[in-house]
Amino acid sequence: MSYKNLGYFIVGWISLVLGALGVILPLLPTTPFVLLSAYCFSKSSKRFHHWLLTHKLFGPLVTDWQRDGVIKIKAKILATISMLTMISISLYFVSIPLVYVFSILLMITGVLVFIWTRPSYPQNAEK
Repeated sequence: MSYKNLGYFIVGWISLVLGALGVILPLLPTTPFVLLSAYCFSKSSKRFHHWLLTHKLFGPLVTDWQRDGVIKIKAKILATISMLTMISISLYFVSIPLVYVFSILLMITGVLVFIWTRPSYPQNAEK
């Protein structure tokens, strides 16, 4: 494995770990990290790229994105609900106004705008 491939491989795993943490920690986005992992594995390891594409949890997300550039509506709704829940809990325990503003702006501009501006269905499919 070349140094370039090794770099892609390492970044792929780091990204996948961050994406997996995003399943548990809703303020950490899952989708971009998993998609980055798929890209990195496609450049470094056919075996792990295939594994990710066939993974029970992450596979459909990656294949929907690669095939059609789609984030399904169910994933958008679950992501939004979990982010709103987590931010509400966090804001309850934190009493620093700057943290409120930063958290809400990050969630809205960094994650929700990205998620909700992606198509929910392939252009050629019926809703």
